[in-house]
Amino acid sequence: MKGKRIIAGILLVGILAGTLTGCRKTEDSKTETDRPVITLGSDNYPPYNYLNADGIPTGIDVELATEAFKRMGYEVNVVRINWEKKKELVESGEIDCIMGCFSMEGRLDDYRWAGPYMASRQVVAVNENSDIYKLSDLAGKNLAVQSTTKPEGIFLNRTDERIPKLGNLISLGHRELIYTFLGKGYVDAVAAHEESIVQYMKDYDTSFRILEEPLMLVGIGVAFAKNDDRGICEQMDQTLEEMRQDGTSLKIIGKYLDNPGKYLEVDDFGY
Repeated sequence: MKGKRIIAGILLVGILAGTLTGCRKTEDSKTETDRPVITLGSDNYPPYNYLNADGIPTGIDVELATEAFKRMGYEVNVVRINWEKKKELVESGEIDCIMGCFSMEGRLDDYRWAGPYMASRQVVAVNENSDIYKLSDLAGKNLAVQSTTKPEGIFLNRTDERIPKLGNLISLGHRELIYTFLGKGYVDAVAAHEESIVQYMKDYDTSFRILEEPLMLVGIGVAFAKNDDRGICEQMDQTLEEMRQDGTSLKIIGKYLDNPGKYLEVDDFGY
């Protein structure tokens, strides 16, 4: 009888422990799901944002944003947007912020910014057998860019004296199309973030030659609506800087890019 009581006691303790553990897990889960959600708008732009084999958003910006907003007490929901309508979407409140290798240069007055959290080179790429080696060689040539990106503005405005007059500037809605146009010979060159070009060559086992002379070195940031006074942007700016200092950003970037430290050299941008 005594043995039965001991067994029963052990069973009761086990049940109570399981119940308490279950409660704790439920409470933890509830805490996770009860965090406010930040909707982040981005385009398909590997290695910064793309869908993995399971159809889940991943990439440098996705991982940086997830970690930063977690530290701030938020969950992040990454949604694919029409990049040409990004400003309209963030100003209407349909999304909370824009993050997708987004250059701050020339847009400082258009948004409220967190960053720069990374540095990036805007460059020109050509086919390997091309006779284009310098920016000046682009005179009279046809060049493709993704519409509403920084390279489009560089070649449209030509405020940099190094930029020659093109034959045609072709602006396309999707990143992948500019490389298709180059590969098919419809254009002589493309212009984009260097990391994006390198990633495309890896993904599609193709080879382009990147000109040594860059178009521009830019800082990339997270854009909020100009009138967004919730304080989230300022908190995001501080959190991303903390991640840069504590090595978190270096670790994340290193999963996608070689020599990750050079992308964190943002102190000299002055904005």
